[in-house]
Amino acid sequence: MGQVIRPSDLGKLLGKLRRQKKKIVFTNGCFDLLHLGHVRYLKKAGKMGDILIVGLNSDSSVRKLKGQGRPILPQADRAEILAALEPVDYVVIFNQATPLDLIKKIKPNILVKGGDYRVDNIVGAGFVRSYEGKIVAVPLVKGKSTNLVIASILRRYQRSQHSA
Repeated sequence: MGQVIRPSDLGKLLGKLRRQKKKIVFTNGCFDLLHLGHVRYLKKAGKMGDILIVGLNSDSSVRKLKGQGRPILPQADRAEILAALEPVDYVVIFNQATPLDLIKKIKPNILVKGGDYRVDNIVGAGFVRSYEGKIVAVPLVKGKSTNLVIASILRRYQRSQHSA
């Protein structure tokens, strides 16, 4: 089981991992309403190295990215759920619009994002390339997204309200 850690605790952790010559994989996202696409993505990312660190958008940064109706689940819940997944070693919540500062602090061996991003457009790709790190775009699971889950819930709820 993984751990939720504060950004301020990263320095000490990263020093230990580097001394142990661990291959660090980093990914990030909102991970609001965890679904099959997220699980498969994290499994693939976790297999790419020894340690998977997930940068989790804070509630305020999710609102900026997705709008006032999001996130559905608060950051503490999302972080604990992610940390409970087998492939995830550490979860770090960040408040910025992008994870660039976190990527610069972690300096991962491999930076992973979903296949809806072109490798050249992944935040931090240039930085990771500067020290010969690897950037990987993992294909999305067709038909699986948080927006689709929310839309399905709303449709089912509205139908149940009309039939009641």
